[in-house]
Amino acid sequence: MHAQHPHYHRSQSHTSSITPLSLTPRGARTPISIPATPHLGNTGTHSTMHVKRITLTSKKNWWMVELDEEDQQLKPPAHSFVSSDATMYDDYDTHVDSQPHPPSPPASPPPYNPPRHPGSIFSFPIPATYCAPPNPTSSLAPIANGSVSELFKCIVKKPEIIQLEINDEMQSNANDVATQFLAELRVYTTVPRHRNLPAFLGCLENVGMVLEFVEGPTLYDFIKEKRTLTPAQRKDLHNQLLDALTHLHASGLSHGDLSMLNLHIMPNGTLKLLDFGRSVAADSIYKSPDAEPVDPFAYMTRAPAQVRVEQIHPGTRPFSAPEILRGECQDPRLADAYSFGMVLMCIERCALVDVKPWDQRRDMLPFDFFDGCELFGDRIREYLKPWDERRRLRRDDMFSLAD
Repeated sequence: MHAQHPHYHRSQSHTSSITPLSLTPRGARTPISIPATPHLGNTGTHSTMHVKRITLTSKKNWWMVELDEEDQQLKPPAHSFVSSDATMYDDYDTHVDSQPHPPSPPASPPPYNPPRHPGSIFSFPIPATYCAPPNPTSSLAPIANGSVSELFKCIVKKPEIIQLEINDEMQSNANDVATQFLAELRVYTTVPRHRNLPAFLGCLENVGMVLEFVEGPTLYDFIKEKRTLTPAQRKDLHNQLLDALTHLHASGLSHGDLSMLNLHIMPNGTLKLLDFGRSVAADSIYKSPDAEPVDPFAYMTRAPAQVRVEQIHPGTRPFSAPEILRGECQDPRLADAYSFGMVLMCIERCALVDVKPWDQRRDMLPFDFFDGCELFGDRIREYLKPWDERRRLRRDDMFSLAD
């Protein structure tokens, strides 16, 4: 007996001459017995095709039929209750290739389309908006003088990207790097000069941006070394930082990542505010950092009426505002006020502070957080309130250094 091969056969319409099949009352599989039907095999000899079993399927008018090809006629079983008339079936080829089909090749990974390299920001020709301002070194002192030139020490910031293969997919930080460079260029090219902001000296083609060289330690290193500050020095740092932030806010921009690491104290006591890569515009539409990334190059040639969509990313803990940690920030300048309050706390205590992240997300602070704050205590409380109760930064909040 040959191997049984299940096949699907479409039944004929009601006008066909095929004898209808009987069903059991419950619609279960119905064993039938049918006289053998002569069938001409592939070799030209007659063989017997016997319907072994018919199984109803969920498809209308479709049955699964199992066939046996035998060299002699099989006798119907005694319990058959089907009509003795021979049931005819279309002569379908029942041959099944015994060779297994080769496995399908694995699906090829999607093609990797690398994002636009942030270095293209500085490709030739550099946009006119990113060119150096007139006489950019007017406020800088040269480190050497020649007969026909002056030498200045400066900082060159050039974009560096990282590409990694994760789970057979290429990942790159090119979009984020481009976003940060464009945000920083926007600050340096739209905000008027200020003594507490680094001077922008222009761009180098195919390299990066050129900034004033800032000497001196960060405020983080200054306080970590346990240096002490007099009340007058604390007020002076408060006034300089407040002046820089309000100047930035007056241009419709935020800082976005104010912390002790982005503040430098120069040897002459001047405070410098740096790193504007997380700056966003006050008139933008804001998205959570978990949303689909925004194309950083989409707004390089933005029309005046075009609304910019920007993502607000969490900054350095514990200086990042709770609403940013929750992905709910809608006023980045108020978020800067929270960061300013945290920096004031470090200046007040001449020590580093920290808050548990799960408490900070809920606008909670340690119960003894304000203990010992005599100089800035009231201001800090106003800046660290929930965003809808928080005090905004104002230039008229500066302290008089004569007191």
